[in-house]
Formats: sequence, structure tokens, C-alpha cells
Amino acid sequence: MFSSDKKTGKMATETTSQQNTIAKGTTITGDIISDGDFRIEGSVQGNIKTPGKVVIGKTGIINGTLKSANADIEGKFTGKLLLSDTLSLKSSAHVEGEVIVGKLAVEPGATFNATCSMKGALKELNNGVRQGQQTTIQRPSQSGQPEKGQSA
Repeated sequence: MFSSDKKTGKMATETTSQQNTIAKGTTITGDIISDGDFRIEGSVQGNIKTPGKVVIGKTGIINGTLKSANADIEGKFTGKLLLSDTLSLKSSAHVEGEVIVGKLAVEPGATFNATCSMKGALKELNNGVRQGQQTTIQRPSQSGQPEKGQSA
């Protein structure tokens, strides 16, 4: 009795950690929503949404929107790419469209023709500047008289 409960619990854990694979030669048209990671060697015409990681292999093609945490691209992506963490482009990658990521890693040889926004970049820049502080630099004039806009 207890052994069957343990087995069921183990299988539920394995299911969520398994990777979905779209094999070479397979074409999917439509939207895919999953809790698991993906490896794509075939073609997807549509949208993919997962909280995990998506790997587009050398023969993989996505034409649509990809929303996930991380992505490693070796193949071709065209569309809108929304990642909460890291995009890693391998040397064989070809990316076109709109990209919004947290971090970006590009190997030499990758093709990256996209508008790219890095989430969190603005926050990091603002942390280095104190709010409400203004700096004024005045240059003394050579004639001893104040320049326009300066007071004596």
C-alpha cells in the first residue's frame, strides 16, 4: 500500500522535470503552453509559453512569440522573444525581431538582427546616481567678468 503511494509521488516529480522535445522533421502550427522545458529541433509556427528553459537546436526554427525564463538558441528564431532571465546565442544562431531579456550572451558568429531591451538595466543605472542631487560646474571667465548666466 505505501509503496504504490511513493511510486505515484515519484512519477509526479519526474513528469515536471522532463523535457519536451520537438524532433527534426516535425512542424507544429499553433500555441504551446507547458510547465516543462523544451528542446526544439523541428519547426514551430506559433507561440510558446513556459516558465522553464527553451533550447532551439541547430535545425530548430521558431516563428512567433516565445515567453520563458531562459533560452539557448543555435537555430533560427523570428518574432518576439520575452525572457525573464538569460538569452544565450550560439555561433550558429539567427535571431530577428523584438527581444526583451534580463541578460544577453552572444557567441562570435551569431546573427542578431533585433531590437533589444534588457530588463533591469535602467534600475541598475539609477542605483549609481543619488536621487535629488544636482551638480553644477562653473568655469571662471578669463576677463574676470562673469559669463552670461553666471552671477558675480
